[in-house]
Amino acid sequence: MAIGEYISGLSDNPYFGAGFGLFGIGAGAALLRKGLQGALILFRRHYMITLEVPCRDKSYQWLLQWITQRGARQTQHLSVETSFEQKETGHVKTKYDFIPSIGTHFMRYGSTWIKVERAREQHTLDLHMGVPWETVTLTAFGRDKNLYFGILEEDKWGILLARQLALKYTEGKTIMYTAIGSEWRPFGHPRKRRPISSVVLDYGVAEKIVADVQEFIRNPMWYSERGIPYRRGYLLYGPPGCGKSSFITALAGEIEFGICVLNLSDRSLSDDRLNHLLSVAPQQSIILLEDIDSAFVSREETKQQKSAYEGLNRITFSGLLNCLDGVASSEARILFMTTNYLDRLDPALIRPGRVDLKEYVGYCSHHQVEQMYHRFYGDGDDRSKAQEFADKVMAEKRPVSPAQIQGYFMMHKTSPQPTVLENVSQIWESY
Repeated sequence: MAIGEYISGLSDNPYFGAGFGLFGIGAGAALLRKGLQGALILFRRHYMITLEVPCRDKSYQWLLQWITQRGARQTQHLSVETSFEQKETGHVKTKYDFIPSIGTHFMRYGSTWIKVERAREQHTLDLHMGVPWETVTLTAFGRDKNLYFGILEEDKWGILLARQLALKYTEGKTIMYTAIGSEWRPFGHPRKRRPISSVVLDYGVAEKIVADVQEFIRNPMWYSERGIPYRRGYLLYGPPGCGKSSFITALAGEIEFGICVLNLSDRSLSDDRLNHLLSVAPQQSIILLEDIDSAFVSREETKQQKSAYEGLNRITFSGLLNCLDGVASSEARILFMTTNYLDRLDPALIRPGRVDLKEYVGYCSHHQVEQMYHRFYGDGDDRSKAQEFADKVMAEKRPVSPAQIQGYFMMHKTSPQPTVLENVSQIWESY
């Protein structure tokens, strides 16, 4: 009875009753909060769909451009991105793009509202880009993943979508890529495609290479059926200033490919990284190794000559050969190499399978000089002046490169034609 009376007394105590009530309210609130959190997690898991895109993903820039076009109109929290665009008239136009800034934004896609969270980690860097790590997270009601696929790829609502925006930006242009870390990144702004006819080579040289490349692109199954690796290697050799790099740039525009420029003299480039870069090169791109002779010397050279090249880079000659046509080498690849000195290249580097087509791009012939004059000044159907100019250049019996001819034309781009024809000797005076 004493215990019962004690408990009864506690229940009559106002202080104890108030404390017990507060405890009950606190416990109830905690349980309610836990329940709401759990319900929210279950709701988000089963009735909401989230897409997270890190800045390293290739679709990140596509999505950011799409958000810029769509979201910048519906938010008041913006950051500015300034770019410069050169017009054909020569004037440079300043362009401002208002991008939704770091934070949370809401935008509409079709009949669906989407929550966009753009987050930036100030203490975490993208080591390859040297910029703070960013992610964009999209959250919407529903369970249909096609919503996000539609944003990136399909045109479900008649809207210009993410990938289409990116393609429109590069339409009619050539993208240059450079190796940063273990990835390829666009270098500079996309360049206007250069017409293949603007690079004047000797008879049949350009046509031969273009036809070979196009035949390779059209026939992947031919290689597969015969068990031949689907890759093609080209070597352009000849004196400097004769149009090797210019032709490759024009060829990329002709076949609508990008160009991946790889510097073998990069001290950070190793055999493993080179093999990786060749394997992950962007689709529809030409891999370009310029001045291949400056990276390696022939194994037939003397030890004294070899010692001068030791320590220039971490790539081994055998590593390069394995990357080009070893067991682990990549396929579906077009690779161009250029050199000014063919005799310095090791025969193993330019054997068939690694280099399938070698083409000499040399000093100007009579045909080239005539064609360059006609393209620069134009004579309609009258080619007599172009022929006269070519005759005078060839009469000098001195080698002349297309770069020298073009430089001479640039000196006289507004001069009357008699002046151009009478001062041919100036072509060699500046060199």
